[in-house]
Amino acid sequence: MQTLISPSLLAADFMNLKADVEMVNKSEADWFHLDIMDGVFVPNISYGLPVVEQISKIATKPLDVHLMIVDPDRYIEAFKKAGSDILTVHYEACTHLHRTVQNIHSHGMKAGVSLNPHTPVSVLEDIIQDIDLVLLMSVNPGFGGQSFIENTYSKIEKLKALVAEKNTELIIEIDGGVNLETGKKLVEAGADALVAGSFVFNSENPTQTIADLKQL
Repeated sequence: MQTLISPSLLAADFMNLKADVEMVNKSEADWFHLDIMDGVFVPNISYGLPVVEQISKIATKPLDVHLMIVDPDRYIEAFKKAGSDILTVHYEACTHLHRTVQNIHSHGMKAGVSLNPHTPVSVLEDIIQDIDLVLLMSVNPGFGGQSFIENTYSKIEKLKALVAEKNTELIIEIDGGVNLETGKKLVEAGADALVAGSFVFNSENPTQTIADLKQL
């Protein structure tokens, strides 16, 4: 299958957010990636439920919501009501991950689990058959402008081996430092979905940049 592209609206122009959402609607992108940051689990604060709700009113593609927050269980129902289609929580933020995943599914969303760069994929061994997506962070979450972490390629290979061992299927998504060069290597390593923020929205032609990523 073709690589799924999920432009991160964290890099969009918030003075012209509607225009950027409509650009993604018309592009070859597959999802909208929405980074929710609380200033506790990660250093920065991004945007919250009211913004997600407004985006969902005009988005014609699924909302791929990434919760970089502590105690995400408190907000699962709220993000469903706001329009989330895929809800990804961090392994590092969930005391009872299996319960959290069950809760996400019970609200009719696909459940994703994200791993920080230092977290090995082996921690997913007992949950991997219950989730729809694994989001590997290829930078430390919470702020932009970081260098891509090269270990991500081998991490994808380990994750693919675990998926094969457990005889299950899921989407492997990568977030951080994605461009045409790293994106090509990530797809070759086995990534199914790529999140791209500043690389898309800071480019001269975001629609074409999305199309170029789609062809990787």
